[in-house]
Formats: sequence, C-alpha cells, structure tokens
Amino acid sequence: MDEEWGWIQSILSGDKQAYSHIINKYKNLLYATILRMTNNQQDAQDLVQEVFIKVYQQLDKYDQKGEFSGWLYRVAINHCMDEFRKKRYKMKRVELDTDAMVNTKHPEVIYLKKERERQLERLIQTLSEDERIIILLRYVNDLSYNEISNLLSVPISMVRNKLHRAKQKMRNTLQGEGGLFDELSNNG
Repeated sequence: MDEEWGWIQSILSGDKQAYSHIINKYKNLLYATILRMTNNQQDAQDLVQEVFIKVYQQLDKYDQKGEFSGWLYRVAINHCMDEFRKKRYKMKRVELDTDAMVNTKHPEVIYLKKERERQLERLIQTLSEDERIIILLRYVNDLSYNEISNLLSVPISMVRNKLHRAKQKMRNTLQGEGGLFDELSNNG
C-alpha cells in the first residue's frame, strides 16, 4: 500500500513512467478477471487497456480510503459494465486453450482437468451477469464479501444473497446431470 501510494504520488507529480509499476502489478489480474467476464481474448485486452487509461485519468480521485486494488477493481468493473450496457454485450462461451494447460504424463489427469474446467465454465455461463461477476470476484480474484460490496457499491447482504443464489443455481444444474463437481452439488 505504501509502495503504491508512492507510485501514485510520483505519477501525480508528473512522473508518467511511474505508472508502469501499477500496470505491471495489476495487468495480469485485471486481464484474468475481464477475460472471464467477456470470454473473448481480444475484448478483454481492449477493455484492460481502456481501464488502465481510465485509471490513469482518474488517479487523483483515489483517496486512500481502502486498498488501491479495490479502487482499481471498482473502476474496472464499472467500466466493463458500462461497455456491456452500451453494446448490449453478451458474454459468450469460449473454448479453453488446451495447449496452455499443464502437460502431465497421465492422460487421465489431463482429461479430467479439461473436463472439470469445461463444466465449470459452462456452469458459470448459466448465471446472470451480476451473479457471474460476484462469483468471479469471490473465487477467481479471492476478494472478501466486504471488498466485493465496496467494489460494486451494493450492500454486503446483497453480495451474500447473490453468491448464495448463484451457487444454488449451479448446484441445481448439477443435480440433474451429475458430473465432476460433486462437492458443489452435495455441500451447502
């Protein structure tokens, strides 16, 4: 936090090169989050660039209330939601990049891992946009309920309810088809 605040102060004082530290620290996390929201690599790359431009332009609005990462995610999520609304963006399914998967010596392990990821992606796609975002922020970005609440500017009770409903929808889907996520379908 102190390091980030130092970078921010340098940037606001005119050192534009200091912004590269923020980009390098957050580009992969933002890309992963936005890619899961859009399921399109090109759209995700474009949105990440737009988010970093927007963050740079609004950096003076960061008031050090809360973590910088939370503020950054809030800007990113808000920007993406605005773009989705403008374009009536429909999140679509993307095939997993099987070449990027870890290659082990056991074909059964590779198959099960791929199948598990496909099923999880399909389950996430059955959710509404707001449920999908909350699931991704909670389980992919490992944000707390409070951080998600602040990021999306909604009450923490709403975060809990939407997360519960999303998991319940996924469980209900699994009950009819079985599959690799027995822990999701059997646990509350």
